[in-house]
Amino acid sequence: MKKDYTTLSEAMNDLRKEGYTEDFNLRNDHIDCSDGRYKMKHDEFKIDSFYRFEGETDPSDESILYAISSEKYHLKGVLVNGYGISSDAATDELIRKLDVRNKK
Repeated sequence: MKKDYTTLSEAMNDLRKEGYTEDFNLRNDHIDCSDGRYKMKHDEFKIDSFYRFEGETDPSDESILYAISSEKYHLKGVLVNGYGISSDAATDELIRKLDVRNKK
């Protein structure tokens, strides 16, 4: 898998080829699949990789793409979220799990 991507869509397409086919959504205390079948708490998934993107015309238009897997549910997928001012609200456990900015 390529490590440096120019666009969010390029990264998502590459991750899909690697089997990250689910679309995850961030909720207050869990992430879930787009069809609602699974609701995963912070200890039921892991972040395999992540990629940050800034808007071309507005640097404050920032997003982060997570490649997420869950052994418990045998799932791999992606989650796109804003960060900084535009990040979605979530519980402390999810914030700690998703706050990879200080880990690398």
